[in-house]
Amino acid sequence: MQLQTKALALVEAKWFSTLIISVILFNAAILGLQTSKSISSETISFLDLLDQLCLSIFVVEILLKLTAYHHKFFRSGWNVFDFLIVAISLLPTTGELAVLRALRILRLLRLINAVPSMRRVVNGMLKAIPGVFSVGALLAILFYIGAVMSTSLFGADFPEWFGSIGASLYTLFQIMTFESWSMGIVRPVMEVYPYSWLFFIPFIVVTSFTVLNLFIGIIIDAMNQAKEEETNAEAHEQSNYNNINEMKQDMQVLKAQLAQLLEQQKR
Repeated sequence: MQLQTKALALVEAKWFSTLIISVILFNAAILGLQTSKSISSETISFLDLLDQLCLSIFVVEILLKLTAYHHKFFRSGWNVFDFLIVAISLLPTTGELAVLRALRILRLLRLINAVPSMRRVVNGMLKAIPGVFSVGALLAILFYIGAVMSTSLFGADFPEWFGSIGASLYTLFQIMTFESWSMGIVRPVMEVYPYSWLFFIPFIVVTSFTVLNLFIGIIIDAMNQAKEEETNAEAHEQSNYNNINEMKQDMQVLKAQLAQLLEQQKR
């Protein structure tokens, strides 16, 4: 029990979190340097040694957290995420498994859990997934309608762009992203079909300026909800902490009063 208490105090210390973030960034820099072909074999060996040192620190961190939280460690999805990344890094990177060496850079993703603001962003994005799927389905319907219409209208004269449903979908996606949409696609089509702007302009307005902005709105709203939930949770924890402190103070007062009563009885 005493070991668990010490481990808990250590892993929840601010300096410990700062240390882990520093090691993650340092390890990411090492992994980037190891990809350089201009460095000597001695330098590569030294970088490998530093990489193993960083990995050892990560392993010690996971062991400390397991000691501090026991089975509760795996109740947090972020802790499981960290555990899997470190576990992947421990796999052998020689022979047929040499491809796993490239996966070591995934350790940089641990910054998401280590930095609260980044974790809040990811939580917001995860909460936005249902709404994003709904908007994505709406966008897919609009794209399919536009692909069928553009294939029927322009496919005969512009088979490279609108000759099939697949080609039309890709062309409309290019138009939605404004990649050479005007001079490269729309104006040549308008030379043959002068009123084709009646199709392209509403399509751009609906897809680029309306539907895509819905994605942004959903994600921002979900991030605000995640931030509000985290703030409420922190406030709840602080309230519990204050209540515990008040109870301790009351207990100390009662102990002092009890001690005075015992002294008075002895007299």
